[in-house]
Amino acid sequence: MADDAYQVLVNDEEQRSLWPPGKEVPAGWRSEGKEGTRQECMDYVDSVWTDMRPRSLREQMSADVTG
Repeated sequence: MADDAYQVLVNDEEQRSLWPPGKEVPAGWRSEGKEGTRQECMDYVDSVWTDMRPRSLREQMSADVTG
């Protein structure tokens, strides 16, 4: 892919990051399967990452409300 190509990574806390395809993915992250231009990847991230809190915090807060 061209220099302006990216892939979307996700970690266990469901946080996202843009990363150059073909570059080694850092430990704790995995490809989410979305690749494209920076803007395409940013648009994707904006559409799926609507709650910026880490997954563990969301789960804790939900348990506090229901518990």
